[in-house]
Amino acid sequence: MFSKILIANRGEIARRVIRTCKKLGIKSVAVYSEADADSLFVREADEAYCVGKPPVNQSYLNVDEIIAAAKNSGAEAVHPGYGLLSENSVFASRCKAEGLVFIGPPPEIIASMGSKIEARKTMKEAGVPIIEGINTPLENEEEASMAAEKIGYPLMLKASAGGGGIGMQLVNSEEELLKAFAGNKKRAESFFGDGAMFLEKYIAEPHHIEVQILADTHGNIVPLWERECSIQRRNQKVVEEAPSPFISEETRTKMLDAAVAAAKHIGYTNAGTIEFLVDKEQNFYFLEMNTRLQVEHPVTEEITGLDLVEEQLKVAAGEKLSFTREEVQRRGHSIEVRIYAEDPKTFFPSPGKITQFSLPGGEGIRHECSVEAGSQVTPFYDPMIAKLVVWGESRNQACERLKNALENYEVEGIKTNIPMLLKTITHEQFLAGYTTTQFVNEYYLPQLTSTK
Repeated sequence: MFSKILIANRGEIARRVIRTCKKLGIKSVAVYSEADADSLFVREADEAYCVGKPPVNQSYLNVDEIIAAAKNSGAEAVHPGYGLLSENSVFASRCKAEGLVFIGPPPEIIASMGSKIEARKTMKEAGVPIIEGINTPLENEEEASMAAEKIGYPLMLKASAGGGGIGMQLVNSEEELLKAFAGNKKRAESFFGDGAMFLEKYIAEPHHIEVQILADTHGNIVPLWERECSIQRRNQKVVEEAPSPFISEETRTKMLDAAVAAAKHIGYTNAGTIEFLVDKEQNFYFLEMNTRLQVEHPVTEEITGLDLVEEQLKVAAGEKLSFTREEVQRRGHSIEVRIYAEDPKTFFPSPGKITQFSLPGGEGIRHECSVEAGSQVTPFYDPMIAKLVVWGESRNQACERLKNALENYEVEGIKTNIPMLLKTITHEQFLAGYTTTQFVNEYYLPQLTSTK
């Protein structure tokens, strides 16, 4: 096992990795921007290095400074967390070249899954169902229009290198497609340096369900059940739970098998997630693969009793998985909500100083936070300030614990999305366990309009 690792990330995920390092007796090294100098994760790490000014391209994406911090600190490995450089194959390659272990899959696998178009081709080869669409990048509106005519509307216009909903749009007609193409292509070029666009058939009433896997370097692949992540705003997840209340045991088994087949086909190692769209008849289709730890990994930990960060470190150190698929039991139900510093009516960020921050306690309550009273929420980074995770013997118990915890969550000085979360998790559709990716558009936003 490693004696010291550098965490190439910030906020709650940096704290999460530090916590496991302390448990295992591993020294942790944090990197931080000037804006994060007083942050909790910086204080909790054994060492910390400033890597630049607040904008991410001058700090958390500054590969030279992060590599220098790792070398100067004597770290043996780098944990990338999620977001930022976590799925950057160039960074993973650079770590390898510098003699640092990248805690994740090999660079070539990251690169192959980073392109949604290439990932579609690869998954089809692996025998995993994919959504009807095209597997070549669209150069212009004319090509897009011709492809759309063959597939048929409605369609999802997507950026091949996209993530977080950027460069993605539902189009119902040629007029909408022509209007959306240039703008989404430009956004993809700006955010990802790659403007390649493609089209997929739109799945009606879709559920977003993903399978967590762990794979070691000895050929062992274990699926750790699934997570339902259908409640999203702006194509970004807000509420996640495990297991999914929607799918049957038969569908569940088929999805787990498909995820293992996908990982085996590409020679995957470490933690990863195969994401699927599932229609109302429970047909499932490959959506994308995330070659990193997910924001919502705590709900999997809660129902399995595993520490996924610890398992990541063990795999990266060359150890075999200590359990089989049959040995990973599913216990109870877990739900996670993301607490954002944002206006619940507009979803716009709400930066500022947090003057009061009090977290609810109780059985089955877990917190993953990046802030405290007195923390400054800056406009430079994602506005997520915390994750509230609950566990219950049953889904009903987990829902009740979540409601009570949200009602007793205290944040002052900034706006948060807690009112939106409360409306969501008390809605009859959520309580019934039937929520699609259109939940916010169908049930939450109309409430805002009716109260104006």
